[in-house]
This record gives sequence, structure tokens and C-alpha cells, in this order.
Amino acid sequence: MEYEVVIPAAGQGKRMKADRNKLLLELNECPVIIHTLRVFEQDARCKGIYLAIHPSERDTFTALLKRFGITKVVKLVDGGKERQHSVYHALLEVDHEIVLVHDGARPFIKESTIHRLVEKTHSAGAAIAAVPVKDTIKKVLDGKVEETIERSSLWMVQTPQAFRVSVLKKAHDEAQREGFLGTDDASLVERMDVKVSVVESDYDNIKLTTPEDLYFAEAILKKQEEKSGGNNHV
Repeated sequence: MEYEVVIPAAGQGKRMKADRNKLLLELNECPVIIHTLRVFEQDARCKGIYLAIHPSERDTFTALLKRFGITKVVKLVDGGKERQHSVYHALLEVDHEIVLVHDGARPFIKESTIHRLVEKTHSAGAAIAAVPVKDTIKKVLDGKVEETIERSSLWMVQTPQAFRVSVLKKAHDEAQREGFLGTDDASLVERMDVKVSVVESDYDNIKLTTPEDLYFAEAILKKQEEKSGGNNHV
């Protein structure tokens, strides 16, 4: 099954404490966003990428795409104030049965996970990548434990999140009309009583949010290089 993907890349990532868009930070002399884009660039089932960016960074992204040979970006879309608005702007350009929404700061998503998401979405209408919670979770109020949450049913949600494009567009239209700001795209779809399926991903699919995450990213890259016999390149 083929698909297109929306990647919001307009945020500044204040928690990264960088002096620029965190997606422009480098891992192995290659910007984070390029690592992410290459996953979809190399996937034959991906038929187009819509990148939502800050207007002031259009020249920067245009130059990066050319420099690193990224050819599947169909359009650079002006992002909005919030991530949800950026996705909405890009979604208006999508013309495909299935669309994925993926964080630009998750460069380690596996192609096999993407394909399972697309296949599940084709039959179910909506599917998200996630992993089971490993740690004990407690509900805390005013610095005191209220209860210990049973973790067997708890999952940490990642991206990509995959949808039939008609479903996601309707969900975003309703959220836009009602002024609702969700925590992720799946939350908008859930508001319409659409059941969202879960596809198990893996713990390497981290989101680079804080400076500490860069250490984990470097370790994952090293593991990937060792697994491939050192043939990874930038």
C-alpha cells in the first residue's frame, strides 16, 4: 500500500535549549531532519512528503533538500502557531488515500513499522505507533502518590500516526471549527468516536526533545552502523 506523509518541522524546540530549530542540529554531520526524511525517501511505498516549516527557514530547508538529494518533498508548507495548525496546513495539500503524520525529530522510525501502520490503516481507518510502558506509573497530586496505575494497558504513543486522509481531514476540520487543540492527531480522530488501532513499534524510535536525547541518538546511530557493517553514510 502506498502513502504520503506530513512532517511538521516549524517548531523551535525550546526544551532542546538550542539557538536554532532543533531539526537543524547535526548527528554524524547530518541534520536531524535529513536523517528523518531519508527513511521516507528510501521507501518505495512513500509517494510524497509534505514538510511544514517556518517561513523564515524556507531557503535553509530548500538548500538542505538539494544538498542531501531529497527528492520526494512535494511541497514546503508554511507552518502555523501550533503543531496541529502546521499539520492542518499541510493536510490541505495531500491527495492520497492514506496519510501519515510523523515528527521530524524521530529519525529512527523503521520502514517495517511504517508498512504495518499503512496496512492496518487500510483496513481499520486509523493506526498509531506505540510501545508498552516499561516503568511503574503513579498518579501524584501535590507531591504525594494518589495511586499506582496498572501499566499492562498503558502504551507510550509515538509517530507515525496513520489515517485515511478523509478521516483525518474531517477530524482537523472539526477541531478547527470548535477551537479544540489536541495532544496529537489521533486525539482529534478519537473525538469523532473513530477507533484507533495500535501497531507496536520499538524503543529506538525516540523523539529528540532535550539535550540528553542527543546522547541516546548517537548511541542508536552507532548501533545501526555496527549492525550494517559500517555502511551507513551521510
